[in-house]
Amino acid sequence: QVQLVESGGGLVQAGGTLRLSCKVSGARFEINAWAWYRQAPGKQRDLVAGIGEHGYSTYVESVNGRFIISRDNAKNTVYLLMNNMKPEDTAVYYCNFYYDGFDWGVHANDAWGQGTQVSVSS
Repeated sequence: QVQLVESGGGLVQAGGTLRLSCKVSGARFEINAWAWYRQAPGKQRDLVAGIGEHGYSTYVESVNGRFIISRDNAKNTVYLLMNNMKPEDTAVYYCNFYYDGFDWGVHANDAWGQGTQVSVSS
């Protein structure tokens, strides 16, 4: 079973930068697409960004142009660089396989890591 360990969260002021990391084990990292998701208080978990096997990336509109997802196959790690952060980016961030058309109701019982808390103050 896949194991996911997220890190790098913290408290940052609006306009600031954070870099999240996710160490993956128990899966063929290099042949899979990976993604970052986030869950704000009282809301469902949503897709933020995904990266394919060959590095093609996709972003939700609210973070496009501010966030950059990347991967290091040698380290089995996926990253999320978050620039020009906004208070609405406040959430717990998780990584997992990339699911096109992600539906939290479908994947709630999948294996997830503990997530990393990101808080952005105004």
